[in-house]
Amino acid sequence: MIDPAPSSRRDSLAGGFLPAAAAAPVGWRVTDGLVRYEDAITEMEARAAAIAEGRATELVWLLEHPPLYTAGTSARAADLTQPDLLPVFPTGRGGQYTYHGPGQRVAYAMLDLRRRTPDLRRYVAALEAWLIATLYRFGVTGERREDRVGVWVRRPDRGPGAEDKIAAIGVRVRRWVTLHGVSLNVEPDLAHYAGIVPCGVREHGVTSLADLGRIVSMAEVDMALRDTFEEIFGPTVDER
Repeated sequence: MIDPAPSSRRDSLAGGFLPAAAAAPVGWRVTDGLVRYEDAITEMEARAAAIAEGRATELVWLLEHPPLYTAGTSARAADLTQPDLLPVFPTGRGGQYTYHGPGQRVAYAMLDLRRRTPDLRRYVAALEAWLIATLYRFGVTGERREDRVGVWVRRPDRGPGAEDKIAAIGVRVRRWVTLHGVSLNVEPDLAHYAGIVPCGVREHGVTSLADLGRIVSMAEVDMALRDTFEEIFGPTVDER
């Protein structure tokens, strides 16, 4: 018998995060190949500003980055254990150190909270629900934790109470428009996590769909992400 998952206050916040009636669908963009982190941030910030000013529609942008670490606003120097292993970029999102690289699907979500619910905690809960629903499509049970943002999977094969992080969340809100978003480990090089303490959590590890024995293509993951996004956040439309 599996013990029930530790409860999270965000469980009660999870649910639909739909826009106001008659709102335009969210743009959905997928970029093939690796996108330089600096270029992605520049484009994301420009789009978020345009959304805030009413000059552009909301957007979810799916991409992959070259191997790198990013330092959130709460990053601690001691958690960068191998500073020369990969490039490090300070970033304006919340959270601590995280890794991005090939085989990890990054989804930058630029959503206007004024059109939805101007509640950051509820937004984070909706992002977690999105990831959990996506993982379920591949037979993986993702869970929340009260003291840790992100999505976690139990690893009974590694002993009682063992668990790994499979998806990270880091967000920022500017003029009620969200920036940054989520990252889901599909088949990245997990050895690259050795250079940081991911999200400041030392007691647990990281995993991926491939590490859990789910060998799926990025296109399959993208399809699942889009289907589950629409269930929680509303309709999407292709954008180049």
